[in-house]
Amino acid sequence: MTLDDVRAAAAAVGPAILRTPFLASRVLSDITGAKVFVKFENLQYTASFKERGALNKLLALQHSGFGRGVIALSAGNHAQGVAYHARRLGIPATIVMPRGTPMVKVRHTRAFGACPSSDHLRLIEGFINGGFGPSGLSV
Repeated sequence: MTLDDVRAAAAAVGPAILRTPFLASRVLSDITGAKVFVKFENLQYTASFKERGALNKLLALQHSGFGRGVIALSAGNHAQGVAYHARRLGIPATIVMPRGTPMVKVRHTRAFGACPSSDHLRLIEGFINGGFGPSGLSV
């Protein structure tokens, strides 16, 4: 990844992502004895920076067409970012969430418009256990 890639991603997601403040934290600076700055990504619609990457990937895939939609594997903030931006872009999204995912994460993912599921987990586990390693996660 190059600086130009980062700039292109920022330009692509810019219209849909809040430009959040980057401010000095007096409390954290006092605790650490160093000047500490905090990026307030909790102000994003999904309360996480993860929606930046999710949106960038959805926009990159948009040119190849979505067919029946997208599928992602996440138990939390990335799931919500994919769900929210897929809905905004009119893309059906299924989010594979591991069994045991906190119900609050499942509810938020559903509220953002995706179909959370643990039913597809067996397929993902099969790819990983079958020797495909992390590449199975991109299925």
